[in-house]
Amino acid sequence: MHQPDFAAITSAVPFADHLGFEVIRCDAEQVIVEVTLAPEHCTAGGTAHGGFLMALADFTGAAGGFVTLPAGARGTTTIESKTNMIGTAPAGSRLRAIATPLHIGRRTSVWNTRVETADGKLISQTSQTQFVL
Repeated sequence: MHQPDFAAITSAVPFADHLGFEVIRCDAEQVIVEVTLAPEHCTAGGTAHGGFLMALADFTGAAGGFVTLPAGARGTTTIESKTNMIGTAPAGSRLRAIATPLHIGRRTSVWNTRVETADGKLISQTSQTQFVL
């Protein structure tokens, strides 16, 4: 079986590459992206900034949308996203975003993404819809 080039996925998205996202798994059943939370990704209190968590979840769900595109499609874009902030993670934490599909259709896919710490503490939960271009 061909092993996908996960580094190429983040390098194709300069923002994700800049934030240090590392793709661990990316297929139609699940996408896993990890990152070490840097101080510059935090609020004044030294914990993960909500915008950073949303960027992590958006990239993870979008990667799932991309790998499930139908033949002839040229890309995907987020058309809806909803995030609940559940917990906090301090700078230096290893975060893991795990996206699973709720729906994969001809024009849209819907992805549910959990962001958690290395020990499984839930930090945020995002549901997003990807539109097929």
